[in-house]
Parts: sequence; structure tokens; C-alpha cells
Amino acid sequence: MSIKPQVLDLIGLVENGQMLEAMNRYYAENVAMQENVSPPTVGFAENYAREEAFYGSLAALKFNLVSVVVEGDRAAINWVFDYTTAEGTQYRMDEIAIQTWRDGKVVHERYIYDPGSLAVAA
Repeated sequence: MSIKPQVLDLIGLVENGQMLEAMNRYYAENVAMQENVSPPTVGFAENYAREEAFYGSLAALKFNLVSVVVEGDRAAINWVFDYTTAEGTQYRMDEIAIQTWRDGKVVHERYIYDPGSLAVAA
């Protein structure tokens, strides 16, 4: 069974500002989420709290889908997102989220991006 319908639904939720709902619906209890080559954070509750804190610290956030590839139990999603901090600074980030799925849930997600390219939006 293809994971493509779940991946596309997850993308739709994120594009509509429902990132935490996407986590509730599609992330496994033992999910490991990783920034670049940093050690992963393991566990749904730990990752949910981390994501909730990040989103809650922003004044605005908009995800823009660039591309998505789904093959077997893996998906790669290229996002460019613009966000504004509570202090009013605007940023643009280009990242690729590589996901491994099992039983309809994300069990591992790694965000790949160049921290040096985090651009202050004009």
C-alpha cells in the first residue's frame, strides 16, 4: 500500500497552518526527529512540545511546497518557508524533510538545510 495519500494529506495540513494536527494524525509514538546531523529527539511528546514551542514563538509562518517524492516507505518534501519572529524579524528557510513511514505513521524525519543560508527576508 502506498503512503502517498497520507503524505499528500500531511502536506495539505501543513500548508493550511495545521502543523500540530499533522503531527497528531501522522507521527508515531516513538518518532525520531532530527535537525541535520544533530542527534535525533525521540518520542512523540518530546517532539510535539518542541514543535509547539517553535510555532508558538512566531508571529507568522507560511510553508510553500517546492516538491515531493514518495518511494516505498520514504518521502522527501522540499519546503521553503517564511516566518516572522515575535520580535518582527522575517526569515526564509529552504529545507528538505526526509521521512520514513511505517504503518501509516512517520517514524523518522530528518530536516536537511544549510543554517548559513537562513536568509533574512527582504
